[in-house]
Amino acid sequence: MAQARADVRELERRAAEVRLQIVKAMGPDKFHHFGGSLSATDLLVALYYRQMRYRAQEPDWPERDRFVLSKGHAVPALYVCLATCGFFPEDELATLKTLGSNLQGHPDMRKTCGLEANTGSLGMGLSVANGMALAGRARGLNYRVYALLGDGECQEGQVWEAAMTSAHYRLDNLTVLVDRNELQAMGKTEERMSIEPLAAKWQAFGWETFEIDGHDMGAICRALDEAAAVKGKPSTIIAHTVKGKGVPFMEGQPGFHNAVITPEQCREAEAALEAAVTSFGG
Repeated sequence: MAQARADVRELERRAAEVRLQIVKAMGPDKFHHFGGSLSATDLLVALYYRQMRYRAQEPDWPERDRFVLSKGHAVPALYVCLATCGFFPEDELATLKTLGSNLQGHPDMRKTCGLEANTGSLGMGLSVANGMALAGRARGLNYRVYALLGDGECQEGQVWEAAMTSAHYRLDNLTVLVDRNELQAMGKTEERMSIEPLAAKWQAFGWETFEIDGHDMGAICRALDEAAAVKGKPSTIIAHTVKGKGVPFMEGQPGFHNAVITPEQCREAEAALEAAVTSFGG
């Protein structure tokens, strides 16, 4: 089961370690989604190490909380969280995106223990999460559903059709997190297709809406607690993040949305992330 109310400092240390493991798993000389995996790391760590209820050794436990990674290209970050929480051996992380591996470039629930949905075609995840939330209500199961969306993904019409559905059925067992790193594959979201005012849109669709710094672990934890207390409507947390967070030459650079890095760049990235881990001491 997720660590009970892990403190903020411990979660920050975990996030630093997870970022390092993400880059090590990706490595050089192969295309990987570095930017969005690193921007979402703090959100995933807060969910898996503090907020969500699950049993790694009993992955089909009916009362478990569900998580849908709608921005499926960021799955390396989720793989690291699943492995370090005990869903599968950590040494499998070294097989990321290799032929025959259980850890492919987008989530495949048939292959990877702990995944709740196949995702990657952007815009679909919230519809899947709605179904899970409705099923929980119909079956009298007391679980919560969390879905992580990208901000570029919020340009998809299906997101807003699903958002109307969530509000219509008053799915207060559902929380959406939006990774608002302001960048998508080809540039800034506001230049490609503006989504602002994003918070006002979610509110207008009938959602309780929170807006936070997505790298402030204390703020993430508070927002998750407040969202869980909302009654009669779904909740969304807009988390302002930095694409490529933790690796200086990647931060805020759309070119690392899906990129190949050289061995030298990989060593530079690992050094920066190792320094972050070391800063927490023994």
